[in-house]
Amino acid sequence: MALTKLNNNGIAGVTALPSSIALGDMTLVSSATASGSATIDFTLGDYKEYQFYFVNIHPANNAEIFTFNGSTDNGSNYNVTKTSTFFYSYHNESDTETRLDYEAGQDLAQSTNYQDLTGQIGNDNDQNASGYLHIFNPSSTTYVKHFIGQSQITEATDYSFTSHLAGYMNTTSAINAIQFKFRTSNNIDSGTILMYGIN
Repeated sequence: MALTKLNNNGIAGVTALPSSIALGDMTLVSSATASGSATIDFTLGDYKEYQFYFVNIHPANNAEIFTFNGSTDNGSNYNVTKTSTFFYSYHNESDTETRLDYEAGQDLAQSTNYQDLTGQIGNDNDQNASGYLHIFNPSSTTYVKHFIGQSQITEATDYSFTSHLAGYMNTTSAINAIQFKFRTSNNIDSGTILMYGIN
């Protein structure tokens, strides 16, 4: 395999890429803005990867956990079996506590429950959550569907709280819809989710 080099001396100075580097296409497929919404749902197609970016997600109630689940029946049911892992780090505003830890209570083991994306988001006017979720090849009818995600929140008790998660949806059926909601039945007061498709 031949070595491909950039046409410039440093990444920051790149103005053009050699034709041998394929970038793929990242397309904004859909977006949704919450306003007292119980859920935000997206229909998936046949992109090889979907990237969801959730921005300034603000709960109506305090200490809410943002979650997602997949559907194999076009959104009639969101109950795909998942196995995942979840860890987090945090630091409080008073500089008295820090932590890096695996969180067994937020991972799943062959469960159809919704997968947590965040810790407990505060609902003060200046508190919210932002982050991303990547789902790989959801239209495959051969393999399970892997996902990875990360979020940064202002936690209900004034912590900076970063979560990392990864896992797979254990089905060979195509995942054709994704739903986001809070773990409880409380509404998404505000925020935007962007869905990008990548081939």
